[in-house]
Formats: sequence, C-alpha cells, structure tokens
Amino acid sequence: MKKADIGLVGLAVMGENLVMNMESKGFTVAVYNRTTQKVKDFVEGRARGKNIIGAYSVEELVGVLKKPRKVMLMVKAGQPVDHFIEQLLPHLEKGDIIIDGGNSHYPDTARRVKYVESKGLLYVGTGVSGGEEGALKGPSIMPGGSPQAWPYVKPIFQAISARVDGQPCCDWVGEGGAGHFVKMVHNGIEYGDMQLIAEAYLLMRDMLDMKPRDMARVFADWNKGELDSYLIEITADILAAQDSDGSPLIDKIMDTAGQKGTGKWTAIDALDEGVPLTLIAEAVFARALSSNKDLRAKASELLPGGVSAVSMDKETFLKQIQQALYASKIISYTQGYLLMQAAAQTHGWHLNYGGIALMWRGGCIIRSAFLGKIMEAYKADPDLENLLFAPYFAQAVADSLPAWRATASSAVLSGIALPAMTSALAYYDGLRAKSSGANMIQAQRDYFGAHTYERVDQPRGQFFHTNWTGEGGDTAAGNYNA
Repeated sequence: MKKADIGLVGLAVMGENLVMNMESKGFTVAVYNRTTQKVKDFVEGRARGKNIIGAYSVEELVGVLKKPRKVMLMVKAGQPVDHFIEQLLPHLEKGDIIIDGGNSHYPDTARRVKYVESKGLLYVGTGVSGGEEGALKGPSIMPGGSPQAWPYVKPIFQAISARVDGQPCCDWVGEGGAGHFVKMVHNGIEYGDMQLIAEAYLLMRDMLDMKPRDMARVFADWNKGELDSYLIEITADILAAQDSDGSPLIDKIMDTAGQKGTGKWTAIDALDEGVPLTLIAEAVFARALSSNKDLRAKASELLPGGVSAVSMDKETFLKQIQQALYASKIISYTQGYLLMQAAAQTHGWHLNYGGIALMWRGGCIIRSAFLGKIMEAYKADPDLENLLFAPYFAQAVADSLPAWRATASSAVLSGIALPAMTSALAYYDGLRAKSSGANMIQAQRDYFGAHTYERVDQPRGQFFHTNWTGEGGDTAAGNYNA
C-alpha cells in the first residue's frame, strides 16, 4: 500500500484546504477526523482522484505514514490538542513528529514540546496565517518547537507556503513555544491594523460624510502606495459591496466586533513583560466596548459629544488621515517587535526579526509591502533597539507627524473616538520625552509606601527614601523595578 508523506487530523475548512495544498505540491496526505463521516465525504468528494488517503481511526492513520511519521493537528486549541496527543502517543515511535497547526497559546505549546520530547518524540507548534484562501493557495507558516524536527517538516511547509520574490514565507522561528508566540504577536498586530482602518473609515463617514462607494475608491487608491496591504485591499472591496437591494452592505452590518482571544493574549503577555503595547491593547478594548451595543445606545442619548465643529478641506483631511494611518501602523509594528524582543530574552529564544518580517510578507492577513521595509531595517542592523530608530521609519513618522496630530486633534474636538491612533501618538510622544512625569509617581510611591527612588544627581542603582511626614522613620519597603 502506498505510504503518505504526512497525516492531518481535523477536516474543517482550514484542514481540508491545507490537505489540498499539500497534495497539489506533490505530497501524499493521509487524513482523519473524529467524525469519520467527514473523512468519507472528503475522500469521495473534493479529494476524489487525488493522492489523499482516508483513515478511520488514529491507529489506521499512523499505519499509513512514512517514517519518521509526521502528524499535523488542525483541531480547536486547548484540551482537544492534548486529547489527540494522548491518542497518538501509543501508536508512534521514537523520532516521530506531532505538529500543532492551530491557534494554541504558546505556553501550552512549550509545555507540550517538553512532554512529547520526554516520550522520545518531536513536537512542532506552528502558526498558520492566511485564512481559508491562504491555507489553499499558500499561507504564512511560523514553526517552532523541537529543532530536530525542522529538517523533516521543512520540505513540506516551505513547498505549501506563500512566496515573495521567490522566497518562502516560512522558516524556523525558534525553540519551545516560539512559533505560536510569533503567530500570537502577528494576530495582535492584525487587531491593531484592523482597528486603525476602522478609525480611518469612521473619520471619513462621520467627519467627511462620505458614502461607502466613495470611501472604496479612496482605500483602493491608498492600496497603490505605502499602505499597500491585504487589509487595505479587502477594505476597498467591502466598502464597494452591495446588499441584495443595491444598498451598501457595510451599512447593514452591526457594529459589534467579536474576538477569539489572541489579541487579548498579546496584551496580557505585554503586561507580563512590561512592554508598552498600547495600540494593540486599545484595539482589544475597542472590540470589548463595541460589544456593549445597548449601553452605547443609551450613552449616546445621555452623554454630550464634541465641543466644536471642525471645518476642513476634504482632500486635505483625507491626506491627513492617510498619513496618520501610516504613522500609527509603524507604531503598531514597533510595539509588536518590542514584545518579541522582550519575550526572546525571557525564554532564551533566538529570533530572526528580519526573517519574521519576510514570513509575514505573503500569505498572511497582515501581509503588506510595508514589511519589506522592516526586513531591510533588521538586515541593516540585526540588533535594532526600536523600529523607530531605523532611518526609514524615523523619517516616515517625522514626515507624517503634522498630519497625525491634526487628525487626532480634529477627532478629539469632534468627539470621535480614535483609541488606536491616539494611543499610538501618545506612545510616540512618551518615547521621545527625555524627562517624563514619572518622578512624581515615584515620589508618591515613596510617600505612601516607602518604595524608594533614584536621584538624578546620583549614579543609577542607588536608592533613597524620604521620611515625608516625619512619622514614618527611615525604613524602606524595598526597591522599585526600573
């Protein structure tokens, strides 16, 4: 009997499309699904006549695989992954490889790598981005886990991934949970990009009174320049789409955004790492606020809005929105890369930051021409401290700054919320502030809690406590974390 190059568990749309992608690149794929009727329907339907082998039990799936066996799980994150690992282990041998291609939380992946390796097997946790179309035609793939597994999965992953300038949008990310961590940050940046675009749309709709068809033309035009990206492209398509009655479909869609948790994970991890991931966190909170539709409807009747009408030339303001969007996008990626740098230090990962940008250039949801500039920045300086310190991005933000400030000011005066754009601007101003107001915070902490402080006229690392009231004595509660 013919043996399969890889097995895949989970025949939802993403799983099916990945199988079809693999088969189209010359690989024989074995498939299994817990509901075995799905296997039968798939192999007798869409996969009919293809090099795809249906398996109706885990044991049968493992039995038709070439050694070392490679089994990819495309199942719901969480307990289902652990469940299938336990089902697979009794049938696998030393050196076989289990791959999780779902949206698992990276600490779970790190735990599973250790557990599976303790059984003599190898484990890969890989981010797969690009949605249903990407899975079929070429996604961005971000694998991490057991390094010894990479030579065995590399030929398959790089063959099925998207390509940009002949380079596959897939390379080894790092040890442990690194692959799923990078995918998590990708999703966090995706949250930020989507919120920024929504804010640009809101400004056009509510401040310029533009119709969807006119906005579609603007976004299509923006997609020809520095904002060239998948999300800008689909925004133009969405705004041009009509409902069955010929009216704009976007106007019929309820303004309550859902989320599956990866943006929240990114924000939580940033808090744990002490990284100011302000824009992405605001994008997550904006979705949470949007879901309170009834409360917002009530507030709109009770709470006053803008304090003044803003008069502006339409074309001038559209240009300002475009520049504000681009500058804010730079901040979003800056913060995402800072989080990856901090996590790499915490977990001992060796991340290739330019390579990650390359992986994101094609196939994935945040793919854009902009990522080529990030790749160039890290190629020029692999130890780049902050993306804003790269000459291209420093100049791009400087050029956009007047328009960015004008856009934020106009929105604030008009009572239009721009949580992502304004938090990005606040981060930029906070970063460039040589002297901030945090000395007041530290004085307050020392006053009520004896937490100590450093002095500007003394070397760093020396801590002082003041007896502010004359009653607390000289005992300090302990040093703060600078």
